[in-house]
Amino acid sequence: MAGIFKAYDIRGIYGDSLTDDIAFRIGRAIFTFLGCKKVVVGRDMRPHSKPLFDALARGLALQGADVVDLGLCSTPMSYYANKLLGADASVMITASHNPGPWNGFKICRANAIPLSGATGILDIERIVKEEDFAPVATAKGRITTYDILPAYAEHFRAFADIRRPLNVLVDYANAMGILEARTFDGLFQITPLFDTLDGTFPNHEANPLDTHTLAAAQKAVRAGRFDFAACFDGDADRVGFLDEKGDIIPMDMITALIARTLLEKNPGANIFYDLRSSWAVKEVILESGGKPNQSRVGHAFIKAQMREKDALFAGELSGHYYFKENSFAESSALAVLFIANLVSKSDKPLSQLIAPIQRYFASGEINSTVADAPAVLKKLRAKYSDASILELDGLSFEYPTWWFNVRSSNTEPLVRLNLEAKTKAEMEARRDEVLALIRG
Repeated sequence: MAGIFKAYDIRGIYGDSLTDDIAFRIGRAIFTFLGCKKVVVGRDMRPHSKPLFDALARGLALQGADVVDLGLCSTPMSYYANKLLGADASVMITASHNPGPWNGFKICRANAIPLSGATGILDIERIVKEEDFAPVATAKGRITTYDILPAYAEHFRAFADIRRPLNVLVDYANAMGILEARTFDGLFQITPLFDTLDGTFPNHEANPLDTHTLAAAQKAVRAGRFDFAACFDGDADRVGFLDEKGDIIPMDMITALIARTLLEKNPGANIFYDLRSSWAVKEVILESGGKPNQSRVGHAFIKAQMREKDALFAGELSGHYYFKENSFAESSALAVLFIANLVSKSDKPLSQLIAPIQRYFASGEINSTVADAPAVLKKLRAKYSDASILELDGLSFEYPTWWFNVRSSNTEPLVRLNLEAKTKAEMEARRDEVLALIRG
């Protein structure tokens, strides 16, 4: 059980650090912490997701909670079900993009408000370890089933505005995007890749942030005629995009495009973007009449900030796209629909729609193993003390022609660098300069 309680979820290797018995106790602990009477539970296609569901549901029902079994679904569908069904809590059984042996739980309160380490996961860990459960209920909870897919697809299909036929390549990675994309039925042509559910991930890891996993989709796009490609992660709460040439579109550029589209009908709305995003994202939001807001990295932080400002939309560099329409949570289907709407209305291909907002040169996220992360941050603060410094998440340093952010990992001895500059030459020079300080 050691180490499975993370900053944003519970995650471990099935049969080793995460067992059915631990899942049973987690079910009891969720009730003990939240006092939830009605809990919706969805699961991904991993072979051990069903036994984990059975154990978790048994623990919840023992305490008196009614469990609504969503069966196989995407994580965005579980968030939608949480609000639609008036649940007190929801659990999604998934390990997202992790390899097949992994599994875990994403837990939310009512209205799909996520639990993080600071807002409940550490409490659940303590309850499990100390077996400090609430008394067993005299009347056990009931377990019923509900198919959330029809309601989810119908709700988000209403945002489609497809003006011409499209052919879209979709890489499902043998995972839950297969169900998420049912939202697109009949709206445009889909050419599928790896569209059989298989929790062993026989073709490639389901992680569009790892560019190696996009190779098959890139090859297919370059061999055919497609308007763009969408590539889902394991539980379909993230999606990556390729243009019609098969080139990878940076995920912050998708944030900018979706923000621009939404602001056409919602001028003045608050839009969030994580602080690793390009300067161009803020500029596009301002040019489109919106109010740009930087956020910390991590879905629990972004969702909380969105609620505080009643934000319409947020995008994260990792491919999470958050919408007020889904309780301020992710909907990868809606992100794809907005890109499809945009492409169908334009006489330009997606690559040409992106080109004007790719204004700067980014390093991408670069990880460095360090012995003492606080000492590294202190050294950088001293070296770049003349910059405009922001402490929202790690340290951000901004100059007129370049900026960078450095953050420590929550779980590993790593420092993560993101850097951007107005020219490629300056980006490369500054990148090498800052890395030398981090690693020196």
